[in-house]
Amino acid sequence: MTEIDNHTAVSGRKAVMSHQDWMSAAEREYRLLLEMFAGLAADDWHRPTDCDEWDVREVLAHLVGGAVSTASLRELRRLQKLGRKFRPGVDGMNDVEVLERAELSPEQLLIDLAVAAERGVRARRRIPGAIRVLRVPFGPPLGVRSVGYLMDRVYTRDAWMHRVDITRATSRTMVLTADHDGQLVADIVWEWAHDHGQPFELTLTGPAGGRFSKGIGGQRLSLDAVQFCRILSGRAAGDGLLDRQLPF
Repeated sequence: MTEIDNHTAVSGRKAVMSHQDWMSAAEREYRLLLEMFAGLAADDWHRPTDCDEWDVREVLAHLVGGAVSTASLRELRRLQKLGRKFRPGVDGMNDVEVLERAELSPEQLLIDLAVAAERGVRARRRIPGAIRVLRVPFGPPLGVRSVGYLMDRVYTRDAWMHRVDITRATSRTMVLTADHDGQLVADIVWEWAHDHGQPFELTLTGPAGGRFSKGIGGQRLSLDAVQFCRILSGRAAGDGLLDRQLPF
């Protein structure tokens, strides 16, 4: 059982990932996404996903748009401006990403994702520290966050969670490893624990799981690691300390 604090490493994983850790994780996640999408059959692309408004192809379109925006702060601002015509905050930006690619085939979207992911991660690596610490109002559900939080955590988590969405939608088995998926889950646990500030004992099962605790006498929870993240992302219901969503 790992006690959560500001410095603890979890089963060999860092409690707080560095900027370079996040960029390495983002590179790996995009590789996994591209491999997964390349293995889909023709009838998979229009299957509904846990993202209520999107099918599989539209999730891919969103991922392309997100990757493109990470390569350019100007593009990110453009999405914010256009997105306000649809819905506040990130949801409006997502609408623009998908609508602008409504006519593209899955094959073209995969080509675009490969290019945009490489450019985006390269640009994210190079964002100066003085820019990364700037706090910007992104609207719901992010609120006011640093540029670094968006570029490191949110875009990487978003890509990972959409890999979950697609494997579920297409009835495929998600390949999970302790060093990659487990590190992302451990960071999510760390942020969740500091966000709610309550004592707990948490057992997450599966290759990405682990045992975590904070304080004594708190709620005891045991569930699958991926399901834990689905709950915190709003894709599934949770109660008690699990009724506490994080940005994905």
